[in-house]
Amino acid sequence: MTSGPGHRAAARGAHARLRPGGRSRAGRGSARKRAAILAGALRVFARDGYTCASVSAVAAASGVSTRTVYNHFGDKARLFQRVLQESARKVAEEQVAIIGRHLGELTEAEGGLIAFGRAWAGSATAHPDHFAVVRQISAEACRVPHAALSAWREAGPVRVRREVARRLSGPAGRGLPPLGDPERAALHLLLLVTEPQGSAGALTAEEREELVVAGVRTFLHGYAPAP
Repeated sequence: MTSGPGHRAAARGAHARLRPGGRSRAGRGSARKRAAILAGALRVFARDGYTCASVSAVAAASGVSTRTVYNHFGDKARLFQRVLQESARKVAEEQVAIIGRHLGELTEAEGGLIAFGRAWAGSATAHPDHFAVVRQISAEACRVPHAALSAWREAGPVRVRREVARRLSGPAGRGLPPLGDPERAALHLLLLVTEPQGSAGALTAEEREELVVAGVRTFLHGYAPAP
């Protein structure tokens, strides 16, 4: 049996679609659009919050159509969850690296923790859109999808807190006072060296230094054994 012209044309089209180059070009285009949507959505959610942000605003910020946004993410809730997860993961990777550099081996408790606190405080200014979204969800937590909040916590704050706890309770933290519950101690330390929620990015370098030094000394004093 011979194939007709239509059959041969269809076969050529199928072969073209299956060629690695053709498939990778389509895949790269889709990946670029997805990345553009995530970046645009992060800016929009940072500016407007979850409740007031619209898919049309995300599409405009991303340079794509609203249909493309829906095709990639389904709806605003799932888009928001993905944005939170991806942004939290990237920030957490950098924060875990900071933890490793400064808490990997504490040769002197106060000086080592202050060096960590300085680096930690500086990391917040490197990701303004991410932390703007965090402030937004703190203000409207009751209206943010629970699944998105859970995904953000696991990808970011919980992961980072566990890493701090692991370092403080391991061999690197031998110079520290007894910490009792390492995860609770990690939370205390992070809270004490982090700018207050409403002032993120508003402190001067001198004020940030004072915050870190006072926070570390408060932490060490609070965990020091009773006389």
